[in-house]
Amino acid sequence: MFWIVSLPIAVIAAFIVAAPLMRRPAAALPASANDAEVYRDQLAEIDRDQAAGLIEADQAKQARAEIARRLIAASEKSEGGGAGLSRGAAVGVILFLCLFLPAAAGLLYLRTGNPEFPDLPLAMRMNEADPDINVLIAKTEAHLAANPTDGRGWALLAPIYMRRMRTEDAADAYRNAIRYQGGSAELYGALGEAIAAGNQGMVTKDAGAAFMEALKLDPTDARARFYLALAEGQSGDRAKAIADLEALAASAPKDAPWQEIVAAQIMRFRAEAANPAAPGNPSAADVEAAAGLNDADRMQMIRTMVESLDARLTDEPANFEGWQRLIRSYMVLGDPAKAGEALKRGLAAFPANTDNGKALMALAREVGAPMEGATP
Repeated sequence: MFWIVSLPIAVIAAFIVAAPLMRRPAAALPASANDAEVYRDQLAEIDRDQAAGLIEADQAKQARAEIARRLIAASEKSEGGGAGLSRGAAVGVILFLCLFLPAAAGLLYLRTGNPEFPDLPLAMRMNEADPDINVLIAKTEAHLAANPTDGRGWALLAPIYMRRMRTEDAADAYRNAIRYQGGSAELYGALGEAIAAGNQGMVTKDAGAAFMEALKLDPTDARARFYLALAEGQSGDRAKAIADLEALAASAPKDAPWQEIVAAQIMRFRAEAANPAAPGNPSAADVEAAAGLNDADRMQMIRTMVESLDARLTDEPANFEGWQRLIRSYMVLGDPAKAGEALKRGLAAFPANTDNGKALMALAREVGAPMEGATP
């Protein structure tokens, strides 16, 4: 049906384009012929003027020469100006436009297109050589739906969920990976981190249990030690949190990529210890309350806390740890634009070339917040 419709349309369109070539322009011939008649009348008039003695012979001769030249030019134009393509050339062009060109287009379409090819569904897009990340996620999800006990597949999918801030999905994926593949310090640590990220950075009981499992398998696991120290600080024991974080920093190479984050948290807990009532510091009751809520209520609680913190930081911008929490909170809520704006506002209070400013920038890099215009 496609070819039955498309080929006649192509031929008709080409014929319309070629149609003018089948007609010879007739409008140019009469104008040239009229010019020649005028020049002939002028020659006759010169003859009459010379015979009547109105002009000299030399003048008549010069006038005749000029008019004769114009007459010859007009005659040549009259004979050749209306001629277009020859009949054979016109037929060749028409055949090219009406037959060869549509045929060539059809062959090209057969090579690069297919009229019977359906819309490209997700199943086919997943087999492309370079599918996008959404396709890869869908492909893996489809595989795991058919093979739910594939622990390795869950382990591969979980960090992708985390990078896209799908923290609940990431936590479930890590649980499945542990269930079907077996636990490891890496998987338990990643599970605890996913749970904490889904709770605005608060290390809940579930997250803490995952980190404890990680330490049982690897007592030197830096991530588990870091988050368990955070849990101590969040519960109010900031002195113990500072001691554990300092021990963690001392036990690792000075160029470890997370040293800046540890240093920032140490400064945060020191500031909180000096001013426990500073805005942005959740109490142990807040942590427990959030842990007992369902997902929707927990997110609403987090949003309310973030909005309240944002408003208080506008009035009290000197709260360094408040800016840290605000940046992280907006990223947890999936609002990187507001996280980037919070970073800029925090750097207005703590310039980027200060220790606190550097700590804010380190945190922004950690959580993936936009940093445009925030560099020193």
